[in-house]
Amino acid sequence: MFRAKLSVPSWIALSAAALLVAGCSSTSVDKTANWSPNRIYAEAKDEAGSGAYDKAVPLYEKLEGRAAGTPLAQQAQLEKAYAQYKSGEKANAVATIDRFLKLHPASPAIDYALYLKGVINFNDDLGMFAFLTRQDLSERDQKAAKESFESFKELATRFPESRYAPDARQRMNYIVNSLAQYEVHVARYYYSRGAYLAAINRAQLALSDYREVPALEEALYIIVRSYDALGMKDLRDDAQRVLTTNYPHSEYLARGFKGKDDPWWKVW
Repeated sequence: MFRAKLSVPSWIALSAAALLVAGCSSTSVDKTANWSPNRIYAEAKDEAGSGAYDKAVPLYEKLEGRAAGTPLAQQAQLEKAYAQYKSGEKANAVATIDRFLKLHPASPAIDYALYLKGVINFNDDLGMFAFLTRQDLSERDQKAAKESFESFKELATRFPESRYAPDARQRMNYIVNSLAQYEVHVARYYYSRGAYLAAINRAQLALSDYREVPALEEALYIIVRSYDALGMKDLRDDAQRVLTTNYPHSEYLARGFKGKDDPWWKVW
């Protein structure tokens, strides 16, 4: 029996046709095409409420387009930012908020937008319960912490009566403490490497830039120890007098540096 053989070009054409058919058959249908903006919003809320934030994001995006120019579109934009944040898309969440702030500078939800931006950066680098981890926030990159602080500061300054202002102020205090401790963490690192002058300079930076934060006690202790290591006894004694005057019951003088398992925030 004679059997015709397909040439190479024929195989290519056949494969291309098969792919075309498969592509057409897998084309997704927009199930929201005939939905009202209110229904899209309800569906997005349901997805977010069940924890399916990745499914809520595209629904909020559709709602932004369908309800453009309305308060509902603004609401969708903010809730999309929150959903992006909860689904791990933190960079996209911040971009969404920045776009909201630019497009709607007079929105009554500006205070919430600033608060959410602060929270996203706060958790990105600090974490609400970061103090429970082995690596405390003072040992991490401080860029997100500083950006978080600026958002909270703008909120507290522009909207002092906002419902979000009290929590923003508390977070600001935590961030300031952590930034001061970061400088002390670096100073302690220099000291442990024998770079005593660098340790003194970094500890003095914390003393000059921050006020009434727990980290300053250790900063003074590092200065005392560094001057002692350098054999500069007069400067050592001066620093120790400042330490004992401000912290008369300092445990540093009794037991030295805290251990690795003693976080900077532990005061008892």
